[in-house]
Amino acid sequence: MSHPALLLLRALRYFDEIPALEPEQLDWLLLEDSMTKRFEQQGKKVTVTLIQEGFVTPDAVADELPLLPKEARYWLREILLCADGEPWLAGRTVVPESTLTGPEMALQQMGKTPLGRYLFTSSELTRDFIAIGHEAGLLGRRSRLRLSGKPLMLTELFLPASPLY
Repeated sequence: MSHPALLLLRALRYFDEIPALEPEQLDWLLLEDSMTKRFEQQGKKVTVTLIQEGFVTPDAVADELPLLPKEARYWLREILLCADGEPWLAGRTVVPESTLTGPEMALQQMGKTPLGRYLFTSSELTRDFIAIGHEAGLLGRRSRLRLSGKPLMLTELFLPASPLY
């Protein structure tokens, strides 16, 4: 199963450097904290529509492979993050199987829980980079995060209803 927003997310083209955008847009795109929390600060009830979750082979995550360790399987989670029921963000998380040890095994149990609720409660979370991308007039970003030093990729596409626009 897929969703049109996830097709656009996968098609994101990334800028080589931070683009010249409105300061308010850069504030959203370069946010280091939880996007879930930021959406809630807008006075919205945040929910997740789960599109896909499970193990996949490397060919299903080809775009992320150059930024992650080579493995036989990856945990893939694709969602829509909604504010008061309206989709504001499409998200794609790719987790190498070797990351799913110890407390990070919880990444397989997220279901309809926003990823930010888990990631940003960990004192062991670091971010290697944020890359800003664009596709079909929409903006997005991708980050390599590390939990206890173990990598995962998070890609987010801001949908037309989101306050980024």
